[in-house]
Amino acid sequence: MAGSKGKLRIAALFGALLLCGAVHAQRQDNIGKVEFENSCDKAVTVQINHALALLHHMMYEQATEAFADIAKQDPTCALAPWGIAMAAFHPLWAPPSEEELARGSDAIHRAQQLKPGTEREKSYIDAAAAFYRDWSPAKHRERLHEWSAAQAKIHRQYPDDVDAGAFYALSLLASAPMDDRSYRQQKQAGALLKQLYRDNPSHPGVNHYTIHAHDNPAMAAEALTIARGYDKIAPEVPHALHMPTHIFVRLGLWPDTIDWNIRSAAAARKQPAGNATSLHYFHALDYLMYAYLQQGRDAKAEAVLEQVLSANNPQDAFAAAFGIAAARSRYPLERHAWQEAAALSPVSHGNFPWQKYPWVQAMVYFARGIGAARSGDVSAANTAADRLDELYHHTVEAKEDYWAALVDSQRQAVRAWSRFSDGDSQGAITLMRKAAAEEDGLEKHPVTPGPLLPARELLGDMLLAAEQPEGALQAYKKSLELYPSRFNGLYGAALAAQAVGRKADTEKYYRRLLEIADAEASQREALQQARKFLSDQ
Repeated sequence: MAGSKGKLRIAALFGALLLCGAVHAQRQDNIGKVEFENSCDKAVTVQINHALALLHHMMYEQATEAFADIAKQDPTCALAPWGIAMAAFHPLWAPPSEEELARGSDAIHRAQQLKPGTEREKSYIDAAAAFYRDWSPAKHRERLHEWSAAQAKIHRQYPDDVDAGAFYALSLLASAPMDDRSYRQQKQAGALLKQLYRDNPSHPGVNHYTIHAHDNPAMAAEALTIARGYDKIAPEVPHALHMPTHIFVRLGLWPDTIDWNIRSAAAARKQPAGNATSLHYFHALDYLMYAYLQQGRDAKAEAVLEQVLSANNPQDAFAAAFGIAAARSRYPLERHAWQEAAALSPVSHGNFPWQKYPWVQAMVYFARGIGAARSGDVSAANTAADRLDELYHHTVEAKEDYWAALVDSQRQAVRAWSRFSDGDSQGAITLMRKAAAEEDGLEKHPVTPGPLLPARELLGDMLLAAEQPEGALQAYKKSLELYPSRFNGLYGAALAAQAVGRKADTEKYYRRLLEIADAEASQREALQQARKFLSDQ
């Protein structure tokens, strides 16, 4: 009998182990397929694959926790601190904070001390170390290039290693010039990822980075199929549910953008960053707000704003700060509620450290300045422009060159509209053209669906108000090439085309406006004008 009981206990234990393995396998299946060969204890193999999948999904908080758990289970596993270091510098988002830099530097040092079990693992660790070596804000781009060169070498040495190829593609995207409208490195990354996808269609990095590679006007349509399939490999990962909408926004697919970001925000709500509301929540809500506003669904957009404002304890991260400030600013600007924009509170969410993100603060002052100028309050507009000057200089000091150029464009746009409101039409138009040219030269950052109000669209508004409809039409057309199916861009283009007597163009823009808008849910006057024009034809 004792022998039978022993056998039963062994059988139960074996069954529990099988069940545990099934749970781990299912967890892996639910976030994509990663099979990373490694020299760590075989007991942590599934966890390594899971943690690496989270890293590829850019779920950095969760990846850090997963790699830390691996370090506890196998203190000799050099890949555990390597993963923590990789999760600390998030190459496509923003330079690491002081805390992230310290954590990543310490982790990569530990990884090197543990002496990885294979040359391949050592190469991965050395590549990450290349980023952290003597890092400073001024050297951020240089370090990204060094990391990319190291990842290229790993990819050449191990051409069958899908993770090596995926990380190399990511490094190409992270180090690509933000003013290169030929998208040379994006195309290079896209070609590599296309090859990797053939044999690895469920790999999270291959899917994710393919979308990032095609997040531009020239290439977006090529990634639509992969975008629509990303959620199949990771149905509960907030960023996987959000990322396809980068492609949807580029193509003006507003219903899809709305549906997927509703799902992303709901998933992010269930997965906080410790005791903070995850950055992924605010990131999804910003894109959701943007899409609702392009459909003219202002009541829905207002409900999103309430979600943003009522969320407690936002994660102290650039993407969270950006999502909050952008959503607050978009809501009045896209509705052309100028007095409402001028009255925006400079900050929100209590003790959130806005001073760390001057280029994010600039969005609110841009909204205040444009709102004041277009309401006729020149003094308030100039005050906002003065504050933008200060934020521009803080951004330059922080070595954030891309954002400094964008803030420069914003402050010029506010001063242009201030001049226009004060009666200096010619000076205003000249300055607004300069602001538009500067913004045109900057590719959209991955964190945003698009500018609060594209500078080229603002130029169209100004030229239309100055009774120069031909120039306005050209400005709107160029803006729509970069940011398609925008409600205000289409409406402005229709008004300009109508003013110069281009009936076919007017009809085209009004029809597209009615196609993208939720006519039943929107009360915007533009839709009434569109319907009236088309019914009169």
